[in-house]
Amino acid sequence: MHSANTAQEWNGSFFQCIKLKTLGLYIQLGHTPSDRCFNPCPSKANNFVVIDINGIHEVALDFCGCNTAQVHYKQLLQVQWYPATMTDPQTAATFNVLEHFHLLSYESKISAYEFFHGLARHTDNTRLSPIRDRYSAFMWMVHEWWNLRQLRCGGRGHDPGGIAETKASELVVLCPACPHPGKNLPSNWEHSPPGTRWLYALFITIDANFHLKWKAVSSDQMDPGLNAGWAYFMEERTYKSYLSEQAGERQECSTCVSHNAVNMADTKSSRGLAATGIGTVDCARHEFKLPNGVGDLQKGERYVFCIFSIQYLNMDYLVFSALVGFTVTMLNISYNIACQWSKKLWNRMDHMLTHLHIPHDNMLVQYFVPKFHIAAHIAACQVNFSWNLTKWVGRTDGEAPERGWANANRIASSTKEMGPGTRHDMGPLQGTFGNFRHTLDDHFGDWNWKKTTTLGRTLKRKMEEATKWEREHCAALCNLEATVQPALLEEWELEVQTWEEDNTCQIESKVAPITQAAVRLQLTESEAQDLQAGINHSLDIDVSPSVLISGGIELEDMQQRLKHNIANLSLHPTDKQREAIIHRTSALQRRINAWTCYQQLYMPVVSMLHSLADMSVSAPQAALRPQDFPLYLPSALNYLNCDRHLMEYEWELQWAQAHDALNKLCSHLHLRSHMYKFKDKHLRGQAASTRAQNLIASVKVKKDAAVDKYKCAHQALESLSSQERLRPLRHEDAQPMGDFAAGHSQNTGTISWIWLVSDGDTSHSEKERVQDCVRIEWCKARARAARWFEEVELLAEEMRQQEHAVLCPLEKITQQEGLRAYAYHQATLRFAMRNSFQARWNFIPQLNLVVSESVVDDDGGPSIDAPPVVIEFEE
Repeated sequence: MHSANTAQEWNGSFFQCIKLKTLGLYIQLGHTPSDRCFNPCPSKANNFVVIDINGIHEVALDFCGCNTAQVHYKQLLQVQWYPATMTDPQTAATFNVLEHFHLLSYESKISAYEFFHGLARHTDNTRLSPIRDRYSAFMWMVHEWWNLRQLRCGGRGHDPGGIAETKASELVVLCPACPHPGKNLPSNWEHSPPGTRWLYALFITIDANFHLKWKAVSSDQMDPGLNAGWAYFMEERTYKSYLSEQAGERQECSTCVSHNAVNMADTKSSRGLAATGIGTVDCARHEFKLPNGVGDLQKGERYVFCIFSIQYLNMDYLVFSALVGFTVTMLNISYNIACQWSKKLWNRMDHMLTHLHIPHDNMLVQYFVPKFHIAAHIAACQVNFSWNLTKWVGRTDGEAPERGWANANRIASSTKEMGPGTRHDMGPLQGTFGNFRHTLDDHFGDWNWKKTTTLGRTLKRKMEEATKWEREHCAALCNLEATVQPALLEEWELEVQTWEEDNTCQIESKVAPITQAAVRLQLTESEAQDLQAGINHSLDIDVSPSVLISGGIELEDMQQRLKHNIANLSLHPTDKQREAIIHRTSALQRRINAWTCYQQLYMPVVSMLHSLADMSVSAPQAALRPQDFPLYLPSALNYLNCDRHLMEYEWELQWAQAHDALNKLCSHLHLRSHMYKFKDKHLRGQAASTRAQNLIASVKVKKDAAVDKYKCAHQALESLSSQERLRPLRHEDAQPMGDFAAGHSQNTGTISWIWLVSDGDTSHSEKERVQDCVRIEWCKARARAARWFEEVELLAEEMRQQEHAVLCPLEKITQQEGLRAYAYHQATLRFAMRNSFQARWNFIPQLNLVVSESVVDDDGGPSIDAPPVVIEFEE
């Protein structure tokens, strides 16, 4: 296999590859191709290696030795060859191959090792001709190239102070849709009325990624980084010094639920690791990484107990480091453990480094838990930290970092083995070579740049979706309100407004629920009180009457489930399926045998009933299957005498079981309706539809099981008491109502009784229960309509913020040709993006798309007469 870097020579029998160097080709630097150099200086040993996109070349190279000649590395740069060293270079990589690898590393996350050896195989896939090993040199060149590109895109190439004058976060690709005073906000925005101030709020979200670990393979002294907080990673020395000063304090666990990020902060596997992952602060609405909002984590999202408060070291530092660059009057913060982290946040800030203090006295700060994570929190947190139930936040979900981790995790295996400077500086390169910081910085910069270029499409799609759902939910709210008395609506509106001010939840039912677990606890406490009073109804030290009845009801449920599993076996079950059925049957039989021993103590009559049943069964049918074994609970002995306490216990437990079954039935009806709606809207094709149907069928099975469970409990209640307080469940009663009622607006049809009595409270009339149910549905419908309305307004403002951005002139106007060319190039790029976005957004009439006339010519592009500008964005 020959390569494109060789010619082919006829040897009399066939064409064979031959290098151009062998044919006598010399490459002369320092002169145009038509000029002759009279003082050529051959490269050392006449053995120069060029790495290009089509292979690794060995060339004969002459530098120019004339009196006016540039130094050797500059001669290479003039022909767009990047030298491996500034002193007597013997290796170079073309700009093309460096740019090509740069883009490939972004899109495919290919490592330098894989890319270089791919070029080697492209040069000679037979490995008969040895390829000069330039892998280490190639890595150095890639590191330097990427760092220089980052500085160039940050506008540092023409700064009189050079690279050393680069300020913190100056190399960041900023989110153009976030509020930046002086850039994209109207004048006097901070004095806008409260009803519109929320449009200029900053939305941020915090998260940690424990896939991006870093091994302790080097140190900052051996592999220091060059970017001292210039981009996304914060300045490392100050950060690590602060962490070391606060180390060794004992931590305090979460009071909400067992969050791994908190409770396991000091127990995560960290042996041999310098960092267990990274923490980031992102723009919650547009998924951009924020300046100086990324840092390494040690032992999880660590926090310690201090004399003043609980202090979350890593994440506090990250958040305040990112917020220093913003000036806002309203701040919305999302974090998986915001319920714990938000406590005494500003007190903790007061004890941090001075440069991290931000003014917050006149700032409205709201805390949220991301929508996907909030279900793991306790009920109070699900209300107080909900994106769905808080006004002025639109349809923000707080899950922005999660969508970016899939892109970053692909370089985890490469960055894990790097030194600190290399890891933080450049891309997915193997080993610990390199002296530049922010490996991940470069990828985060590319992530932000891609988000910038696609904002036109993204915001258009979101706006189209938001306007559609705003109309639908407003119509659904109007339909629901048409069925409610105006006086009730006014009362509910006042309640909701009060809740929005003081977080007094109105979406929970005002009727106290009853559950089977609560009844068991109540009965157990009652028996304990009787024992203290000297009354003992138990005939066994291990099994009390309530435990006996509770176990019998549980066995009934197990019998029903086993029957269903056997009935749903295929015609030819597999050995594994048969084994599972036999195992469950045997387990049920053993539990029944153990339970009936205690039952005979409390209910001796069941022994006679079992004996009569055995005598009436023929010999072949003598062995009853456990799923058909009669348990003879008190409700089944309606014509025989039974202990009154046992009957009361069963009534209480069956009553609770009936309501548990109704609650599960309502939940499964909601879920099935939602799945039908999702399938019809999003799924196409036989495979996807089949999987969806299987999921829907599994939900239907659970729904049917809940129906059977209710019917069993209802039958027992009828036997135990003649006073009927629960209705029989018919097939037409099991119909959906609420958020996902297919084909109906909320409450436009009749409400099935199952949605009105699932609470089990008898102190309210049916009319009150109907009103309570409708009130809850109205609160949800109102919240949905309000959030979609706010989303439309926020998107419109984000579009205006991009279109109103002004180009900032330099303080000192210079006539340098390079500066002016770069400035106009960047300005033209920005105007082209503006025109593209404007063309996409022309369907929104309320947008007032304007640009400063001082920098616009007659064609809508940058004016040549305008002073040069520096715009710090990627190319």
